[in-house]
Amino acid sequence: MMVTVGIKALNEESHIEACLVSALAAVAPFQGEVILADCGSTDHTIEIAKRFPVKIFQLADLSQRSCGTGAQLAFQHAQGEYFYMLDGDMVLSPEFLATGIDYLKKHPDVAGVGGRVSQKNTENVEYRIRAETSEADSQPGAGTVDRLDCGGLYRADALHSVGYFADRNLHAFEEFELGARLQAAGWKLARIDAPAVDHYGHTGAGFLLLLKWIRTGYAGAAGEVLRGAIGRPHLPIVVRQLGHVRNAVVVIVWWMCVLYFALNFWPLSLAMVIFPILFLAFRRKSFSLALYSFAMWNVYAYGLIAGLFRKRVPPTEKIDDVQLSSL
Repeated sequence: MMVTVGIKALNEESHIEACLVSALAAVAPFQGEVILADCGSTDHTIEIAKRFPVKIFQLADLSQRSCGTGAQLAFQHAQGEYFYMLDGDMVLSPEFLATGIDYLKKHPDVAGVGGRVSQKNTENVEYRIRAETSEADSQPGAGTVDRLDCGGLYRADALHSVGYFADRNLHAFEEFELGARLQAAGWKLARIDAPAVDHYGHTGAGFLLLLKWIRTGYAGAAGEVLRGAIGRPHLPIVVRQLGHVRNAVVVIVWWMCVLYFALNFWPLSLAMVIFPILFLAFRRKSFSLALYSFAMWNVYAYGLIAGLFRKRVPPTEKIDDVQLSSL
């Protein structure tokens, strides 16, 4: 089989139909397959998906739910020579698979290729920041990159050569962690000037989203990535390239200094709290974005510690699932 599109989903009834329609249209010229990996949806996601000729697998143990688990579950059943990972709230451009396959055939040292990502949800501060970052990272001419955020097309043999597609222990940053392993094995990643996906994301207040990150484990992803890299070849890449780890360490050290001066010279302690917010307001050109960024990095600092000590399952271990539909 030429190509597999894997879709990971959890309660995506608002977007899953458009996602599946786009995926099926994209694989049709190659007689490819679409696999939906569901992490325990309680809405109408599965009911909608069963209307389409796709394979549906659902996580058997919902306590194992994570972003990495959903992605790896889809890859676990993939048969294609190429594999594209899609989120259930994305719409895949109909021409990207052909463009991506052609690029990979012409560049045998490249393991995966991504295109332009269009962020459609900018209703809250989190997704406004993501839109700015995503659009900057996916501009024409980006060339070689260290990760394929928001999905990409990969050679299946490259993925098998590094053991697995996504680390099932990760609650986020699975694309980065994969990129680090591929780079350590000598592979390259690229982003090209071609539309790839529209990403719709989820609505909701930004600060409530941060609380959700803490509750669901998402906030600890940087620590999980670092923990999983210890003793492995891609550790130097993680330390060098994952800014969330460096920033979290800086925030932890910064808070230690704030507390020290609060006991010894409180005016300096107060200034140390105010200055980062003013700096972020200048950088983001928005006081609300500044407050959110300030809160977000503190959440990541907490998460770095929490993720480092979180229990791990061997990432190569088979994920137990239940097949809900063969086609």
